[in-house]
Amino acid sequence: MKNQRSSIWTPLLFALTLAIGLFIGYRLQSNAPLLVSGGNEGVSGNGRVEELLRYIEARYVDAPDTDELYEAAISAVIDELDPHSSYIPAEQLQALNESMEGNFEGIGIEFLVVDDTITVVSTLPGGPSETAGLMPGDQIIMVEDSMVTGVNEFNIDPASLMRGVSNTDVSISVRRPGEPELKGFTITRAPIPVYSVDAAYKLNDKTAYVKINRFSATTYDEFVKALEEQMEKGGAEHLVIDLRDNPGGYLQQATKMLSQLFPQKGELLVYTQGRNSRRVDYKTNGRAFYNIRDVAVLVDEGSASASEILAGAVQDHDRGIIVGRRSFGKGLVQEQYPLSDGSALRLTVARYYTPSGRSIQRSYDEGEEEYRGELNERFDSGELFDGENDSRDSSVIYYTDTGHPVFGGGGITPDYFVPLDTSLNNETFLRLRQEVPAYIFQYVRRHPELKQFKTLDEYIARFQPDLDEIIPGLTARAMVDYEGALEDMPARLRPELSLFFRARLARQLFDGSAFFQVLNEEDPIVIEALRLLEKDDPMAAARAKKGNGL
Repeated sequence: MKNQRSSIWTPLLFALTLAIGLFIGYRLQSNAPLLVSGGNEGVSGNGRVEELLRYIEARYVDAPDTDELYEAAISAVIDELDPHSSYIPAEQLQALNESMEGNFEGIGIEFLVVDDTITVVSTLPGGPSETAGLMPGDQIIMVEDSMVTGVNEFNIDPASLMRGVSNTDVSISVRRPGEPELKGFTITRAPIPVYSVDAAYKLNDKTAYVKINRFSATTYDEFVKALEEQMEKGGAEHLVIDLRDNPGGYLQQATKMLSQLFPQKGELLVYTQGRNSRRVDYKTNGRAFYNIRDVAVLVDEGSASASEILAGAVQDHDRGIIVGRRSFGKGLVQEQYPLSDGSALRLTVARYYTPSGRSIQRSYDEGEEEYRGELNERFDSGELFDGENDSRDSSVIYYTDTGHPVFGGGGITPDYFVPLDTSLNNETFLRLRQEVPAYIFQYVRRHPELKQFKTLDEYIARFQPDLDEIIPGLTARAMVDYEGALEDMPARLRPELSLFFRARLARQLFDGSAFFQVLNEEDPIVIEALRLLEKDDPMAAARAKKGNGL
């Protein structure tokens, strides 16, 4: 019996000892630098990068910066993949996550650096700074006991000074124009929302407008709130969704928004599929809260990813009209994987396809530089001005539900094309316009009569800036920032500069939405979308030959 037990346990003990030995050997190998020499017998491709870096660390003539070597190796690997796979260092990951998750912790101000000084543009309504009494135009001079003027000169990071853990205090001193003494405030930090809906208001009695800057974790909730205010309470029937310059974000936020546009359940909105990813269909949930009639989606060359998912579903199902210029052309899906040092890998795992089956991803076979520079190609070819000569693959035609032809391989082509105004590329105009946000503070101090405008409607109806006063001030600021004299701005651009100034001042006096309400009064894409929505059949009007981007 004893011999029988021994014959049973001996192999088990041997196997256990072998396993422990292998584990200890693995730990020693993984934790110790490589200190051997000789050939490369038995080396497989799987560990070559790690082995190479260990050799360098152990034997290189000078002391290498190991972190830099690893960063360089990672970058080299990522560069061999598609343009949207990326490595995110730990120090950048927090800021990126905050912008996508929809909040951060701080004091709740928006600021500009004006004359090398942190200047408050606005305070978040109900936020810590508004509660404490900070006002637009306040210049932050001290944070705790440290002087914080000379932001650029001393390479100060303003955001890091005021962000921090909720329920902790920060003391700041501000210089308020017109008051001789610094004013001190103690502000308790709190969670600060980062909004993705920039504006929501009615273009006219029947048409609501919603401007979305990204698809973050809170976008759907913000969108539904905007619909409630404008559609249910405001009585609007039609909807304009502005996705221009929206780089995308979370796919699920786009599909949840789309469910508000399609009352029926089970309508295919988009599907994803990859080499190691099975096909996943995203469909409407049948829980549309509002009776939305006609829809217009505004896109341009800066609309990408989730923006194109939304526009593609609307177009393929003939749910509304797409107005503007051809979108960016990003049809790749990324997943984010955390790494042990706090960094992350954002890896492309699948492609997405619109309901008609088209992929709108542009080719990146010529390398990332060519891929990123494709906008210049659109400019040089004249596509941005007449809608023709685009790089879509017209050899493969797809069809919308009603049989209208659409194409993949290069973004979403609008149903109705609106050209880019090339006159706005004038260098003097661009330089003067760039100085407007900082100049606004000086202008407000000189014009106390602006306080008479109690509502935005009153401001829009009555205020017109005097450009003969404003342009010299803008020019003086521009001369500080740029070398060389500025040429005279063409007279035809004076109305454009006046419009931007009025919009930016409205933002300062009222809120962020006011900026778009003023600007959109003369925005050609918004004007065309509104004109088409007023037709008996907006779809037929948009897809007529004249103005048709297809």
